[in-house]
Amino acid sequence: MPKLIKNRTLIDDDFSIKQSIEESTPKGKVLVSLEEWQSRRDELLQSPENYGVWLNTDDEPELLANDLKTVQVIAIRFPTFSDGRGYSLARLLRERYGYQGELRAIGDVLRDQLFYLQRCGFDSFSVREDRDINDALEGFNDFSEVYQHSVEQPLPLFRRR
Repeated sequence: MPKLIKNRTLIDDDFSIKQSIEESTPKGKVLVSLEEWQSRRDELLQSPENYGVWLNTDDEPELLANDLKTVQVIAIRFPTFSDGRGYSLARLLRERYGYQGELRAIGDVLRDQLFYLQRCGFDSFSVREDRDINDALEGFNDFSEVYQHSVEQPLPLFRRR
């Protein structure tokens, strides 16, 4: 079973990712695309503990606004390391829409991003398969202090003194 970093701990990833609507739905817990969530919403809400939603970086998070109290896992797919739109989606989900569930980074996720992803509201991370997940855990310790406010630390440094 693949591993996942959740709340700075390695755990088994019990969710599989359904890549497209045409693909058959795997057994167990599944992350479906926003498009599939919208088309099968009523059916999927029959067992919300078994389904989560993944967003592309160009998806609109407000399309999930009415379901945020029900959806337990939202994943944001980073198509490339350099695509920063997922950071903004995470902040919108946490700050504007008040999402309290698990927010997962998937796709091209590397150690160098983890510290910053966490600051934007992510609490779980599916590190790219060709990278060492144990090494990635050390990415949370790359910096000891931050100046700016964030989802994780709402007060800037000068307010914390």
